[in-house]
Amino acid sequence: EVRLVESGETSVQPGGSLRLSCAASGYDYSGYCMGWFRQAPGKEREGVATVSNGFTRYADSVKGRFTISKDNAKNTLYLQMNSLKPEDTGMYFCALDMERSFLCNWAPGAYGRWGQGTQVTVSS
Repeated sequence: EVRLVESGETSVQPGGSLRLSCAASGYDYSGYCMGWFRQAPGKEREGVATVSNGFTRYADSVKGRFTISKDNAKNTLYLQMNSLKPEDTGMYFCALDMERSFLCNWAPGAYGRWGQGTQVTVSS
């Protein structure tokens, strides 16, 4: 069974940095699309960043501030978040799409495996 478990710091002041991790177990996910998504209270879940085989994609709102990466040896996905803003606050989820290995989908509904989510709060 594929399991995705997120971890990382959860609270920071505006302008600060956080790094989220997503440990995958139960399968070799290295060839498939993975992504980070977030959901703010009262809003729909949205794509933040996706990665597959070295290709990355970012939401316009996080370009230049966030970096998605994978360590295939550790089966772990990361999201480095810098210059954080209050509008980055939300529940962050990692997800795996085992139907695609390139041209990753941006829609959350395309991802069949999800982590439990971790709350990120950016506040002074």
